[in-house]
Amino acid sequence: MSSWLEKLIPGMSSAQSKHKSTVPEGLWKKCPNCESVLYRPELEKNVEVCPKCSYHMRISARRRIAVFLDKVDEGGIEQKEIAPELEPTDKLKFRDTKKYKDRIAANQKSTGEKDAMIVVEGGLHGIPVVVAAFEFKFLGGSMGAVVGEKFVRAVNRCIELRAPLICFSASGGARMQEALISLMQMAKTAAALERLKRERLPYISIMTDPVFGGVSASLAMLGDINIAEPKALVGFAGPRVIEQTVRQTLPEGFQRSEFLLAHGAIDMIVARPEMRERVASLLAKLMRLPVPRSLLSSEELELAQSKDPAPLANIEAEQPPRVPEQTDEGQQAYVAPAESVHQRLSAIGSEEAWDEVEGAAYSPVNTNQPAKLASVEPKRGNSTSSE
Repeated sequence: MSSWLEKLIPGMSSAQSKHKSTVPEGLWKKCPNCESVLYRPELEKNVEVCPKCSYHMRISARRRIAVFLDKVDEGGIEQKEIAPELEPTDKLKFRDTKKYKDRIAANQKSTGEKDAMIVVEGGLHGIPVVVAAFEFKFLGGSMGAVVGEKFVRAVNRCIELRAPLICFSASGGARMQEALISLMQMAKTAAALERLKRERLPYISIMTDPVFGGVSASLAMLGDINIAEPKALVGFAGPRVIEQTVRQTLPEGFQRSEFLLAHGAIDMIVARPEMRERVASLLAKLMRLPVPRSLLSSEELELAQSKDPAPLANIEAEQPPRVPEQTDEGQQAYVAPAESVHQRLSAIGSEEAWDEVEGAAYSPVNTNQPAKLASVEPKRGNSTSSE
């Protein structure tokens, strides 16, 4: 059917077809929250966070790791993917409306990934780290045998490197197509994190939208510090299921990260553009490492380069005592007191006292040079906890 414009002006349609639009496709994107039309290059520069309403859009696992780790071409630590060869198998010959093996093939084709987790070792402001990230577009980021195995291998690599583990969770839970095999990954990942804890290496869990089911009930909530992005949905069962079970209307914002922070389920909320700096700062404190120079202000850089030793002396005096411990080789090593990070934070009681967390439990063991025992007990704030 011809348009009314073509009837009035014959040949108008053919003339329009000769002048095609020069605007490239995909140059603009609409924010699903505020519906603002956003310029894609600016949106990518802001790590897929809407500059109008600060809505955090979902991003792929590889994109998340790429913007989180230091860039190798800018002098960062060389990156290496861990266990990229692992692929899921249909051991149970599971079938619902479609065969499980067909679902695997379809998701591998659409995402370009072999399964729902990617693990990469690299650097974060010069600190060696191992980062795991869920790919939500691969079967809803569900946790099966491959995801559990990759996570365990990430822990093993952390122990080899004496490096911290950081995990970005985005999952619907355990993978139902693998039945008890997927359910067992909850215990498997929890056991691996216990080994990491005994090695006194930090594990930082970062929850992104959404985190549910077996993942939220295991590795996502077992971090020494649990962080969430703004407005992220985190829970075990969905709100509709809960309302049908308890027969009550849930409060507004239920299962959002802000609700969880207010009720003590997570430790902090960090916006995506600030994630690199905040996590690097936390790791420097937990592992008693020098604060990366890239995180220092100009005034702090001048102080660090100053010849006045007074500021450094004050920091040394506030270090907690380190206790001797026998290593496997029989040598005497000095390690920090085995307190959990949460105990230290609750004892200190305020963010302003972060400088007094320099002696957190996690510290690489150095058998070559004994540490000096501090003569001053670490200062602590008022604690409301009872004996």
